[in-house]
Amino acid sequence: MSAAPSRTLVILAAGFGWNLVELHKPVTRLQLRPIAPGALALTCPAQATLRTALPPSRHGVVASGWFHHDLARPFFWEQSAALVQGRRVWADARQAGETVGMAFWQQSLGEEVDMVISPKPIHRHHGGIVMDCYSRPEPLYAELSAQLRRKFDLYHYWGPLARAKVGRWIAAAARYLLSRAGAPDHLLVYLPTLDYDLQRYGPASPQAAAALAEVLAQIEPLVAAAEIQGREWLLTGDYAIEPVTARDGAIFPNRALRAAGFFHTRTTAKMAYPDFFTARAFAVVDHQIAHIHVRNPADLPAVRERLATLDGVAEILDRGAQVERDLYFPARSGDLLLVAAPGRWFAYPWWTAPREAPDYARQMDIHNKPGFDPCELFFGFPPPHTSQRTEKIRGTHGRSGPGYEVATAGLFPEARSFLELAQGLQRRWAAR
Repeated sequence: MSAAPSRTLVILAAGFGWNLVELHKPVTRLQLRPIAPGALALTCPAQATLRTALPPSRHGVVASGWFHHDLARPFFWEQSAALVQGRRVWADARQAGETVGMAFWQQSLGEEVDMVISPKPIHRHHGGIVMDCYSRPEPLYAELSAQLRRKFDLYHYWGPLARAKVGRWIAAAARYLLSRAGAPDHLLVYLPTLDYDLQRYGPASPQAAAALAEVLAQIEPLVAAAEIQGREWLLTGDYAIEPVTARDGAIFPNRALRAAGFFHTRTTAKMAYPDFFTARAFAVVDHQIAHIHVRNPADLPAVRERLATLDGVAEILDRGAQVERDLYFPARSGDLLLVAAPGRWFAYPWWTAPREAPDYARQMDIHNKPGFDPCELFFGFPPPHTSQRTEKIRGTHGRSGPGYEVATAGLFPEARSFLELAQGLQRRWAAR
């Protein structure tokens, strides 16, 4: 029997694109290199690919949220691990008796690992939030809070107050997890630090340069701690955030579909809410990707024709093209998939008159909106309402291919793509 491979640390850094390295030329001992991103350069699809070594067509995570046909509504940022299909890259290692931990990964609750911690707030019945994290073993979060002398602050994780402080907490927690008795043999850590100011100000901004220096200041001590323990390590980004080039780079497919009679609403208290039970066509959006669901196949040509007239749409992929690109997953993917042009992104709103906006439009509500809303990174008026001004967004992501490489370092220097990194982990952890 061969000796067991050394223990591992895997760091996934949100928005760690190669463009940042080229733009800002950070001073770091990490030997960074570029690789191609995954087929969908979005948070949850990338995380699902890294943990299964499968493309979206097989792991089923087609965006960071999607339309659930049986419930007739979209859900974003759900946390159940059962949403990710496919065998995990660590399955053989765990069967061999090694332990695995996940820190702050999406869709990690209920995962077959030995340690997990992830934000899990409690929404009070009459409003307000109880800040909390889910952890297994259950006392783990309390232990981390005591060691770090502060709790995890969800308001720093997303929204107008999102900032690098939350990444520091996660990195410090990860260093402690590596050092404590019973540390997992393989620890996977997600750092969100770059996501915020790159979307607010764009990747070429001074704020982006500061965010890059900050995330490296979080990563380098974590890597050093792993090396002291003799751990192998892998660092990778999940997508590159590109600049929004137009004054307002937002594209509004639901407005176009509503004007054409395909998107239906119902009026409640003078606000227009979507009627997904009767809508003939609608978009569920995530940055530079929009899934278009069409109830009646006979409407497909007209829907395609209408959306093709939208400024900023680079591609309209039908089901066959999605299959060819390894993007299509039955019951989750749209009948059409829109890809935004460089520097453009898809916004979910269907209304133009401000009085029609649903109540959640001005709230930090990541679950009810039929799409990711980066405007939540800004305050609206009056605070604590969030902004609805799409022109504020200066960075976006989702496109793949040449020019959208992510930065990586550590294990698998031969890898040329994000998927190959995942396959490398799968092979290494299967060598038992």
